[in-house]
Parts: sequence; C-alpha cells; structure tokens
Amino acid sequence: MPDGYMGKILFVNLSTGELKDETPDENLYRDYIGSYGLGARILWDRQLGGVDPLGPENMIGFVTGPLTGVPGFFGSRYTVVGKSPLTGSWGDANSGGYFGPHLKFAGYDAVFVTGAASKPTYLLIDDGKAELKDAGHLWGKDTNETEDILRAELGKKVYIAGIGPAGEKLSLISCVINDKGRAAGRSGLGAVMGSKKLKTIAVVGTKKVPVANEEKAAQVAKEYRGKLSGMMYDIFQQYGTAAGLNVCVMIGDSPVKNWAGTAGDFPNGADISDQKVLDLVDRKYACWGCPIVCGATMKAGTQYKYEAGAHRPEYETLSSFGPMCLNDNLESIIKANDLCNRYGLDTISAGATIAFAIECYENGLISNEDTGGIELNWGNHEAIVAMTEMLANREGFGDILADGVKRAAEKIGKGAEQYAIHVGGQELPMHDPRMAPSFGGCYQTDPTPGRHTQGGLSGVEMGMVAPEWIPSLDKYTYTGKGQYEARLKNTLHTLNASGICSFAAGSLPDDAVTELIAAVTGWDFTTEDNVKIGERIANVRQAFNVREGLTPKDFKITGRPIGDPPLKDGPTANVVVDADTLKAEYFKAMDWNLETGKPGKQKLIELGLENIAEVLWP
Repeated sequence: MPDGYMGKILFVNLSTGELKDETPDENLYRDYIGSYGLGARILWDRQLGGVDPLGPENMIGFVTGPLTGVPGFFGSRYTVVGKSPLTGSWGDANSGGYFGPHLKFAGYDAVFVTGAASKPTYLLIDDGKAELKDAGHLWGKDTNETEDILRAELGKKVYIAGIGPAGEKLSLISCVINDKGRAAGRSGLGAVMGSKKLKTIAVVGTKKVPVANEEKAAQVAKEYRGKLSGMMYDIFQQYGTAAGLNVCVMIGDSPVKNWAGTAGDFPNGADISDQKVLDLVDRKYACWGCPIVCGATMKAGTQYKYEAGAHRPEYETLSSFGPMCLNDNLESIIKANDLCNRYGLDTISAGATIAFAIECYENGLISNEDTGGIELNWGNHEAIVAMTEMLANREGFGDILADGVKRAAEKIGKGAEQYAIHVGGQELPMHDPRMAPSFGGCYQTDPTPGRHTQGGLSGVEMGMVAPEWIPSLDKYTYTGKGQYEARLKNTLHTLNASGICSFAAGSLPDDAVTELIAAVTGWDFTTEDNVKIGERIANVRQAFNVREGLTPKDFKITGRPIGDPPLKDGPTANVVVDADTLKAEYFKAMDWNLETGKPGKQKLIELGLENIAEVLWP
C-alpha cells in the first residue's frame, strides 16, 4: 500500500446495517489519487446509471487524498461525492477544517454509504472501529447543536460532518457542514444524507498518516512553507476570502442585483467592505495544519442576534447576500450566513435564490399574500434574513424556494424563469463571465455545472494564476484557448484529488503539488503524471453524466451572465460572451463529443479506461 494512505475504505449499507472494510488495489490510488477522483471511479463501478438521487441506491462518499492529514502539507480537505439531486449529474463538494484529516486518523481514506436507514442514524468511527448509532436525539438539531451534543457524549476529540434541518427536509440546496461552519456546499448533497436518514459521520482517531520518507517530506514541507507568498497569501491571511468584495463589484466580477445591475446600483458597498468585516472579527483560526489562517469567527451581533463565534462570511456569501440582493447591511449577512451554517445550506444557492425571489416580488409575480407579509424589496435586509430562515425551515413561501431557482421558477410560473439564473439547475457562483469570460465556459463544461472552483483560464484572466506554459492571452479572444483550459483544469483535478487546499496551492510555485505528492507517497511522480491523472479523473466524471443520459445541451449558460442582454454601463458594458465557442473549444481539446458529451473511445483507451469505453461505445 502506498504511503499517504491508510489503505482502508469503509462501505456502509444503511438498509441492512452492514459495515465492510475493503483494501483497494494500489493502482486505484495511483490512477485516481483520492477525493473526487477516487470517488468517481468507485461510483462508476458500483452504481447503476439512472438511480434516484434521493433513493437508497444513490451512493454518497466522503473521500480524502494522500496529502490530507500530513503535517506541513496544507492537507485539510475532503470531498463529498454522489449523484446530485439538484442537477441530476455528477455531484461533488469540497471542504476544509478538521474532519478530513481526522477521518484518516480514524483509519480510513474514505467512507461510502448506500441504502437508507429506517430511523435517524449516525455513523461513528473510533480508531478503525465503525458502528451505526441511533440519532433520534440529534434529528431536528442544527449543526452547532449536533456537534455540541456529540462532543458531550463522545469527548472533545470527535469531529463530525453532517446535516442540519435543511438536509433533513431534503432541500435540494442543502449541504454538509463540519466544524460548525466549514461547508461542502454545492450539488445539494445534504439532501442525499437526509434521504438516507444519515444525520452525521463522527470520527475519533489517533493514527498517523504514513509518509514515504519523513525526513525528506519534512524538508519539502519546510521549503514550500517558506515560499508562501504573493497576493493570495498576504490578503487571505489578513482578510480571508472576504477580501476585495468592493473591488470585485467595481470591476464587474461580483454580480449585482441578480446579475442585472452594476456597481452604480450598489452605492453603499463600502459598508460591507473587507475592513468593515475585519472590524467585527472576534478571532482568527486555521484549518488543520494550514499556516495561512484565512478563517475567522465574529463578535456577537448587536442589531441581529447571533452568538460570538459565528463564522465570518466567505466572499461568495458576502456577494450572494450582499450586492446580489442590493443589501449593504453587514450584520444581516453575518446572520444569514450563520443561519445557512446551522441549517446546512449552500450560501451561494441560498443567496442567489433570495435575489431571484426579490426580483419576482418587485415585478409582481409574487405578492405579500405569497410571502406571508414579508416585503421582499431590494436591500430590505430584514426581509432577506426572514425569508432565508423560512427557506431553511421550508416554511410558507420558503418551501417554494428551498429547492433552488429552477424549481421555484417552475412553481411560480408567470415568466419567472427569466429571473432564475442557473446552469443545469445549479445557481451560479459570484464570478461574472462578462469580466472573466472563461467562467462562461467552465460553468457549462464541467460535469458539476455552475462551479467556479473548476475554472481554468478564468484564474489567469483574473490575475490569480499564471503558469509559465500559458502564453499571453487576450481576455476576450476565444479561439485557441481550449487546449490551455483543458491542461490547466486537468492539473486542477489532481490538485483537488490530493487533499491540498487550493488557496495554499495558489500561493505556491506551479510544481508544488507534484513534488508534495511525490514526497508523501514515494512515487516517481512527474508533471505529466499530474496532467494525465487529472485528465483521467475528468473523463470518468464526464462519463458518469453520459451514463445518466445528460448531454451538453442540459448544461447551457444563457441570459444575463453572458451579456444577453448586454449591460448598458459599468466596466463590462456591451460585453457579450461567446459561450458556445468556449464550450466547443474545450470539448475539442478534451476529445468530447459536442452533441452527446461522450469522451472519445480512443481517448478513454489511452487513459486506461477500456471498461468505460465498452459501456459508452458498445
């Protein structure tokens, strides 16, 4: 078994109560690394196409990587995987904090769960021993309460990842929360846990992650920690991802007024600036083993009631509940963030859904009778918080909104779909393709639609990354970019699969992830290995969607985010993004069919995916 891994995967069947340990072949680790790479391969092999995402056959996995839990290697991440109930496609969501490392310390690289329990249940893993336990006393509790109860019962060394009431009530924008505010946020996978009556996974562990050459690994870690530098490191250490919201609004990166406005519509944006957020910080904290320390908790609210220790809103949250809703009241955003963390909601989708509801209200599609008397006007922070709480509880009109904008628009009718901004059912993140056009590509080409963390050249366009092998590219010239987008995204897949934090990786030299994986595992691991493994992961995730009957037409970005109609003023005035060319260029570079989405047969064979080729090309 290679170093960097615990060598065990736990498979749980909640319908039968069976818990089974398996030791994977080393090639499974070598070919897929971990995280959603390992997860995609296992779900392809063990799950049939066409299963109900909220049915017992849908498998949900919690997967780490070889760098997860290795001291000095920025390895705090784990990924939740499964078929998304929100999009019907491949679903994954990544989170930091302490749960991922402690899952490995408890003896497992991953846990995969099928079936459905007859009553609320939680999974306890204690130093290699797993058991299913009654969660009746936890059901209905928020994520903070659940963690406090289990720590009182099991001790302070227990770490949990689970759902709040939103996941229990099968909200399709619900998520998995660990450490009282770190979120595996996207794809609606909290609803999958809820459908299985799986409240949480609790882990206690004292084991150590094996490292091939501890002396060399320590030297490599020390060297790279000394290289941490640049904008991402300096700014994130002080402000976290909350940094620069106002700048992002002014340059046209952060969407305004449900994607229809500009900075001119949000004149008091300075009231939620990074410095204003910093002024309310109670203390800073880091995810496990990370020197950047980009996390923070807040002082107790004054205008809004929330306890000291509520998590600082991340950039995406500030943007979705701020300029997207024309809301410049900072405490209301902190309150909405705390509600989402406690109830287990994706803050991107929740904020975007509230902005959609406001626009429906402003245009007379819904009324006070629908909202229960809540006046959903732009910037009405009290109404925004109230409706967020209703959404979290599935109360009143919140029940209509709890499954995101696509389904809400279908229920409201009256042309509401024109205000529902999504791709494939998933609300878009807070980065605008009209400013960085490649977002218009990645939002519709990744197997998890509407995802900014799967961007390639968008990072180059924003000046965040600049690998040497990417030539100088004009932001608004589309032809010829596909090959660079594909290579950059493939390296990103391997990075995500490794368990390293992408913020840390963004502050390191380009070859860091390759060297870190080699140091921990002992493999002769090269840059080309990095690229090829990422390409293999991308193709398995894409094949999953093809098997589900999905085609590129199901993930098409339209309307405001690509300049249809164009904005009339601001830094991206008159910009129209050629999203079709971006998609075509990327699919060509990946050898994926633009009509069917199928990866090319020969490409699959070259990547060692002959059995997938046989299924897709019988």
